[in-house]
Amino acid sequence: MPRLAAYEAVAAVHRDDAYANLVLPGLLRDWGLHGRDAAFATELTYGTLRVRGTLDAILAVAAAREVARIDPQPRDALRIGAYQLLYTRVPAHAAVSATVELVRSVAPGATGFANAVMREIAGKDLDTWVAELAPPFETDPVGHLSLVYSHPQWIIRSFAEALGGDMSETTRLLIEDNERPPVHLCARPGRADPVELADEVGGAPGAFSPYAVYLSGGAPGDLAAINDGRAHVQDEGSQLVAAAVAAAPVEGEDSRWLDLCAGPGGKAGLLGALAAQRGATLTAVEVAEHRARLVSQAVRGLPVKVLTMDGRTAGEDPDLPAGGFDRVLVDAPCTGLGSLRRRPESRWRRQPSDLPPLTRLQRELLTAALRAVRPGGVVAYVTCSPHVVETHVTVTEAARRSGVPVDFVDARPLLPAGMPGLGDGPTVQLWPQRHGTDAMFLAVLRRGE
Repeated sequence: MPRLAAYEAVAAVHRDDAYANLVLPGLLRDWGLHGRDAAFATELTYGTLRVRGTLDAILAVAAAREVARIDPQPRDALRIGAYQLLYTRVPAHAAVSATVELVRSVAPGATGFANAVMREIAGKDLDTWVAELAPPFETDPVGHLSLVYSHPQWIIRSFAEALGGDMSETTRLLIEDNERPPVHLCARPGRADPVELADEVGGAPGAFSPYAVYLSGGAPGDLAAINDGRAHVQDEGSQLVAAAVAAAPVEGEDSRWLDLCAGPGGKAGLLGALAAQRGATLTAVEVAEHRARLVSQAVRGLPVKVLTMDGRTAGEDPDLPAGGFDRVLVDAPCTGLGSLRRRPESRWRRQPSDLPPLTRLQRELLTAALRAVRPGGVVAYVTCSPHVVETHVTVTEAARRSGVPVDFVDARPLLPAGMPGLGDGPTVQLWPQRHGTDAMFLAVLRRGE
């Protein structure tokens, strides 16, 4: 049953463009899988999606055909079977027989084929397969890392560029991307003390964010603190950049805050709690109705007004007037390359062709934010991607084209004292391998007179 649940989750990802973190919990619940069975299904699902590139390279050789020429049902079953053989402690005979039975149930005509492919894969361990298939690092470092650590080559190049061409650091990032990340909670200021929350949930206080709690295991949705609004699930990096918006110094009035791309509501929840402590109000804007509903749920009981509208109209719409806000957060839609450890399927779903429409949207949103902020106020531009086109290029171009005077604020002092690896400023790039967070980018701009 755990293997079938994993198969259904993986198949939904590839067939329906579903997200594993949304599909799998429902399957586990519907099929009554708990404890070790649920953990095994989860490991098979996320592991298979994470290392799909390496698995497919091996499957192509074992099957003597391109993976694209294998029918979808046996293909996904074989991916799960190959993952068991090469990446888990499941005995080879059990992995082979269980995979053949899985194929028998989803694609009976491919049973013999599946048996032959699995036995071929089982003839070598992972290190031997990789040594045979990966090009030498010395002559093709990107191709080598792509097969060894199962990332598309264009993503590896983008990581390496953002890391200044340091391939050893890039390798450490790829390794970290393939680890299962811990769940981070955000203890909402004024509602929960992080040390007390850590004791309550059996976790530990975070390393950097004053609101972070690291959860050791279990289902966060079952926690009382989540259900009663004292905390929410949020990567520590997201907490840090949201808190930086509130920490940036502004002169004069400081009562009108704006979250221009608020869905699904994590940063709005933290900003709303901070606003409540400081007598401010937050306007949270989200263009998609279903995501706006999530924002409304996330900010219940906080001084937050949720608007379902396009943030690009800021500064031109009566609800979002020009110069009407003291602080603005632009948590821009992006490729999400900074959170691949949490969404492993995204590394195979995203393409370089996604960048031009996204970066245009990012520039338009940042330009709108600069219209909406008052002179002397601040705009924080945030992405969960380290790609330089989505970070430095977007910020520089938007500031240049905005038509208003803009100064960069050094973002490093807005993060907790003593954080390592924040670079030379004025922008900040967080990294999984350096900070244990998603790869969040932060730029803070102050509008001039």
